[in-house]
Amino acid sequence: MQLNQVIIAHKAGNLNSQRWAERCAKELEALGCRVLMGPSGAKDNPYPVFLASVSGPIDLAVVLGGDGTALAAARNLSADGIPILAVNVGGHLGFLTESLVHFEDSQRVWERLLEDRFAVQRRMMLQAATYEGNRTNLEPMSDRFYALNEMCVKPGSADRMVTSILEMEIDGEVVDQYQGDGLIVATPTGSTCYTVAANGPIIHPGMEAIAVTPICPLSLSSRPIVLPPGSIVSVWPLADRDLTTKLWMDGVLATSIWPGQRVDIRTADFSAQFIILRDDYSYFKTLREKLQWAGALVPYSNNHRN
Repeated sequence: MQLNQVIIAHKAGNLNSQRWAERCAKELEALGCRVLMGPSGAKDNPYPVFLASVSGPIDLAVVLGGDGTALAAARNLSADGIPILAVNVGGHLGFLTESLVHFEDSQRVWERLLEDRFAVQRRMMLQAATYEGNRTNLEPMSDRFYALNEMCVKPGSADRMVTSILEMEIDGEVVDQYQGDGLIVATPTGSTCYTVAANGPIIHPGMEAIAVTPICPLSLSSRPIVLPPGSIVSVWPLADRDLTTKLWMDGVLATSIWPGQRVDIRTADFSAQFIILRDDYSYFKTLREKLQWAGALVPYSNNHRN
């Protein structure tokens, strides 16, 4: 890997993350690298400015924060094929990020990157757009939205809890109607986020699949379903008199959806690329640590291994 031009994004409002960003910038500039640095958060999106201000390719994005910071980087940078090194500085669970322990010797990290001694994990993403009228209308009325974790269709109201009534089609065929809190359409990466909280399936990120999970449905027969990656999931809001239905991408508001409109969700044309520094990386180890599996509640030992 070359390190001629690098983005450094730090978690907005987190002093420790900013200090690490400044340290990384000094070290990379000492190597002759051009650095673009800025905060990333709910009210800060530095990536459009970064991408518009460069002429050559960006070799790497160093993202210092939590999973939310990493998700924002993936949504904004993956279409350009920019690899992301996400480090947990000021985050919480850290499903998507490298531990700070593996990044403390940052000089050594730059050496490893220059010598191509790292792994790249590709993770499937979703894209969505809204359409007016029936299924014969294939001209989108909105921008195209991207998500690494999930697209979610549910109401957004400031003054009351609203029940949503949604109809779902898969590849043009009506599958179910849901009355409840909403509908989650997730990637394998997102299966351990909002989806698992809604009792959806956990899917290994090495797979390509789409998980559709209803949120608190009023019908016990409405169950999660796992689809092949080539499927197109269409969601129509029904009986939405207050026009509160929204499309959310990784928990961030994308757009409103009114009755008579639909949102089509499908696999994106590109994947997110995350750099892995750990030699002993294991997805199942991540599940054990983050979800506290394997003895968190049942304190028995396995004494039968050879």
